[in-house]
Amino acid sequence: MTEFVDPYLDPETGLLRNKIGAQTKVALDEAEGDLSFARLVQLMDRPVEPTGDLAELRAIHRHLFQDVYDWAGELRTVDIRKNVEGAQFFLPVSMIGRAADYAVGELRADNELCGMSREQFIDRLAYHYDQFNYVHPFREGNGRTQRVFWSRVARDAGWQLDWREVHGATNDQASRAASEQRDFGPLREMFDQIVSKATPQSERDAAWRVAERTRLSFPTGATEGSRRPQDGLSSAPQALTTPCACQGRAAEGLAATDQE
Repeated sequence: MTEFVDPYLDPETGLLRNKIGAQTKVALDEAEGDLSFARLVQLMDRPVEPTGDLAELRAIHRHLFQDVYDWAGELRTVDIRKNVEGAQFFLPVSMIGRAADYAVGELRADNELCGMSREQFIDRLAYHYDQFNYVHPFREGNGRTQRVFWSRVARDAGWQLDWREVHGATNDQASRAASEQRDFGPLREMFDQIVSKATPQSERDAAWRVAERTRLSFPTGATEGSRRPQDGLSSAPQALTTPCACQGRAAEGLAATDQE
């Protein structure tokens, strides 16, 4: 078997190939943070079309990272996982489109979280956040893109999210508990700390909270590209190989067609 080579990485620096010529992780992190922050400020006044689907996520990602990566807004072409011991793979590349469509359908069936009590909103937000997060459509920048997306969904449903109260490690641990153990408790607890009722006066403040949290976002390179084991889906979460283990999972119903 040939050695896996991540096409997104510069073989000389080991960093993600970038448009700014960064040669160190510190330089890339700082430039990416500053440039994506500036682009996010633009989104406050000129947001992308709120289509509530993969197209909206791609438009957000493209705008945030257009100054840093040639592939901004493009779907990843390699399988990825968190760069921590024991982390499982996110959704296989071959499933991204259909799984995203499924997740979008689930969100729309929930009326995009409109008309809910705070408790209901938090419960369903945790569920849908996991659905979209597992797709992880981009090589890097998924968390920042999702924060913009879910802040928009929350605002349209009458709520606001204060991402400044969420530490990266807390988000990662809660997301892994939901994805790998089907335990949504940590995600619900996380959102319970940051959800409040939106008011006309608070909308601009909420936008700045997203911007501030994005500037303090997870380190570049928090995910790694890798080759899956030869059996393809053996290292993926159980829902991919055993649909009944997780009712409503974005990948449910897809495993059979992708194993043919």
